[in-house]
Amino acid sequence: MKNLKFDGRYKDDILTGRKRATIRLGRKINLRPGEEVLIHAGGYVLGKARITRVETKTVSELTDEDARKDGFRNRDELIEALREHYKFVKPNSPATIVEFEMTKVLDKPILSADFPYEGNNPIEIAEKALEYLDNLSFEEVALLKLFLKEGSLRKAAMKLGGLNKRYKIREVLRKAYEELKKRGIMEPKI
Repeated sequence: MKNLKFDGRYKDDILTGRKRATIRLGRKINLRPGEEVLIHAGGYVLGKARITRVETKTVSELTDEDARKDGFRNRDELIEALREHYKFVKPNSPATIVEFEMTKVLDKPILSADFPYEGNNPIEIAEKALEYLDNLSFEEVALLKLFLKEGSLRKAAMKLGGLNKRYKIREVLRKAYEELKKRGIMEPKI
């Protein structure tokens, strides 16, 4: 599923329905009407939405109505916000309007980093994997134990030699989660 990410300051406007669109500079938006996306704000998955409209205009063609759908009072306020997010905003810059409607709002937002595990906490996955899975390799067990000892992917990766080592722990967590799910020990929370 595709993702639509927002700055954390827009979270409440998204959840209340005041923000039903986003305007992004550029034409390269890989979204189509009818697609379902995960809505992220401030590092959290808030829920799912369906894309209802995608249209490209120039910045000078943006209207007050476009601004209101994006949660702003008027076009001037929208342009000011675009200037905060983008280095160069010119009248002829392409601006893609993506309208969406929330189809599912989570009772409790999930950390975006936890979403690959369908809303389950990685620490809980590691604990359950060590408790229930007997088919883990020596290296996988060692990585899960290191992750639990350090308490975060970042700290564990640093012990392995750098942040670029996070993928090793993530791979083990994904594999363990899929196996726990297959055995009925864990299930998706979203």
